[in-house]
Amino acid sequence: MTTMTENAARYREFKMPDVGEGLTEAEILKWYVKPGDTVTDGQVVCEVETAKAAVELPIPYDGVVRSLHFEEGVTVDVGTSIITVDVAPGTDDAADAPAAESVAPVVPAAPAAQEEPQGRQPVLVGYGVSEASTKRRPRKGAAVPEQAPAEALRAVQTELNGSVPAPARPLAKPPVRKLAKDLGIDLATVVPTGPDGIVTREDVHAAVAPAAPVQGDAPVSRETTPAPAAPVQADARETRLPIKGVRKATAQAMVGSAFTAPHVTEFVTVDVTRTMKLVEELKGDKDMSGLRVNPLLLIAKALLVAIKRNPDVNASWDEVNQEIVLKHYVNLGIAAATPRGLIVPNIKDAHDKTLPQLAQSLGELVATAREGKTSPAAMSGGTVTITNVGVFGVDTGTPILNPGEAAILAVGAIKLQPWVHKGKVKPRQVTTLALSFDHRLVDGELGSKVLADVAAVLEQPKRLITWA
Repeated sequence: MTTMTENAARYREFKMPDVGEGLTEAEILKWYVKPGDTVTDGQVVCEVETAKAAVELPIPYDGVVRSLHFEEGVTVDVGTSIITVDVAPGTDDAADAPAAESVAPVVPAAPAAQEEPQGRQPVLVGYGVSEASTKRRPRKGAAVPEQAPAEALRAVQTELNGSVPAPARPLAKPPVRKLAKDLGIDLATVVPTGPDGIVTREDVHAAVAPAAPVQGDAPVSRETTPAPAAPVQADARETRLPIKGVRKATAQAMVGSAFTAPHVTEFVTVDVTRTMKLVEELKGDKDMSGLRVNPLLLIAKALLVAIKRNPDVNASWDEVNQEIVLKHYVNLGIAAATPRGLIVPNIKDAHDKTLPQLAQSLGELVATAREGKTSPAAMSGGTVTITNVGVFGVDTGTPILNPGEAAILAVGAIKLQPWVHKGKVKPRQVTTLALSFDHRLVDGELGSKVLADVAAVLEQPKRLITWA
C-alpha cells in the first residue's frame, strides 16, 4: 500500500516563479508539453509573458507531466501551484492512481497537502485541465482489476484527464488567439491556412466576414457554436481590452515617473548632413562589415560622448535614503515598439564599447526585441535612454523618463530642409532633438550642456574623435 508521504514525494507541485525582479504575476502564452509527456531536466516546457518580457521556462528535473492547471492566456500569480509532475513514473501506477489524485490538487486556491522540495525552486508552469478533470474524484474503496501494463496506463490517464478526451487545441500564435477572443470567434471553428495547420490573422477575419453566407455549408460542429457572437462583435461601437502584461507595466511606470520626477524638456534643431555622410562612408568600411550602420548608431555615440563630458547627468534619485546616486557606467536604453507594447532594453556598459561593438549590440538588441525574446535582465539597470520617434515621421516629442533614470533623448525625423550654410540657403539634412530630464537631479544648465553637446557632435562628427 502506498502512503500519503510516498505520494507526496512522487508527485511534485510546482509554483509560478518570479522570473523577473519582484514581479507578481505572469501570463501563460504557449505550452510545449501536455499531460503524459516525459520531460527532462532543463527542458523548456512553456512560454510566459511577464510585465517586462516573454520568457521561456525550463523544468528542473526529470519526470512525467501529470496535470497542467491553467490554459494559455491565463494570468497566474507568482507562487500559485500550476503543474503536477510524476518524478517516479511506472511505480505501481494502477494502485497509486486514487491516492495520487489526492496529493495533486488542481484548484489554485487549495494548497497541496505535501512537503515542498528544498533547495532549487521549480520554474515550471502549466495550463488547466478540463472542468471534468478538476472536479472528478475516484471512488474510495473501488477495486482495481488485474490489467495489462498498457491497459493500466490508459486507466491512469483516464482518471487524470476525465473519461472523455479533450479535443485537439487549434494551433495559433498568442496575438491571433487574442484577436479571435476579441472578435468572439472560436478558433476550433476556423479553417487554418497557415503552414502546419496554423490559424492566421487572415483566417480569423475570414471567419467573421462570411459567417452568414456559408452557414448552410458549415459542418455540424460549427452549427453548435453561437452564431450571433461574430456579428454582434463586428457591429460593436466599442471594444474593451484587458490591461495586462507589458501594457500594464508600461502604464504603471509612466504614471509613476510623470508624477514623481519633475520633468523638463528642452529642444534643439541641428544640421546633421555631415553625420548622414559619415553613415554612408561607414557602411563601406571593412571594420563595419556585416554590422548595421544607421543614424541611431552615431546618435548613441554622440550621447555617450556628451555624458562623458557631463557625467552628473548619469544619475538617479534615491528617495528612501535621500541620496543622489552617480553612475560611473552607462547602460544605454533603446526604446523599442513591439507587438506586445513598449519595452526599453539596454546595452550594458555602452560607454566602454567601440563603434563596431556598439553597432553589434544595437543590432542584437533590435533583433531580440522584434522576436519578443528580450529578457527581464536586459531591461533592468538602465541609466539613460534614447527614443527614436523619427522612424514614425514625426519631428519630435516630449518623452517621459524611464523610471530610475535622469534623462531621455528623443530623436525626430531627419528631413531635407532649407538651411543657412556658409552664408547661403541650401538644402540640408536637419533633425530636432528633445531632452527630458529630472529637474531634481539635473538643473537647466546641465541639461542644456548635454543637449548642446549631442547636437554639436552630430553637426561636426569629427568631435567624436576630438572630444572622446
